[in-house]
Amino acid sequence: MSVRVSAPGVTRTADREALLAFVAEVTGADPTTVRGGRRCAHCGSTAHGRPWAAVEGRAAHTRIGVSLSRTDGALALAVGPAALGVDVERVGRVAAAPLDAFTAGERARSAGDAALLAACWAGKEAVLKRDGRGMRVDPGAVDVDVTTGSAVLEGVAQAVSVVRLEEDLVLAVAADGVPLELEDRR
Repeated sequence: MSVRVSAPGVTRTADREALLAFVAEVTGADPTTVRGGRRCAHCGSTAHGRPWAAVEGRAAHTRIGVSLSRTDGALALAVGPAALGVDVERVGRVAAAPLDAFTAGERARSAGDAALLAACWAGKEAVLKRDGRGMRVDPGAVDVDVTTGSAVLEGVAQAVSVVRLEEDLVLAVAADGVPLELEDRR
């Protein structure tokens, strides 16, 4: 699985176009054959929801696992062989937010460390994106253990990779334990 962190585009549309270009690069496909969009599994809308990508002409438009996330000064794009989720967060923004989404285990394991709580928050978002339901699920239902690289949602454990990109920036990827290739282009 490939993850690229770069400066965000001027618009969200530019970020989605960057994701499709990254799909072409990772898969070796002609960029003109890569299609993508969003679809909400709950209501069917294409105005919001989980991003998707497909390469035309490959096994009946083979779908590719994709995810994207943005925060101040950073855009994270992820491409892999199956469903995945990525989230990038500023530690300072998470610390300043009135979040009541941390489990007792997360609060105990973090011992008040803002960077660990930000990593837990990013892990929650990555897991919920991979799940496909996103924030329709209470983030408190996900328990992230940064030290073991795991998260539990509805009794099911899954691997979460967390990388501290800089003092105030953390990246989390939920991709079923698939090895992570990270490229930082900021």
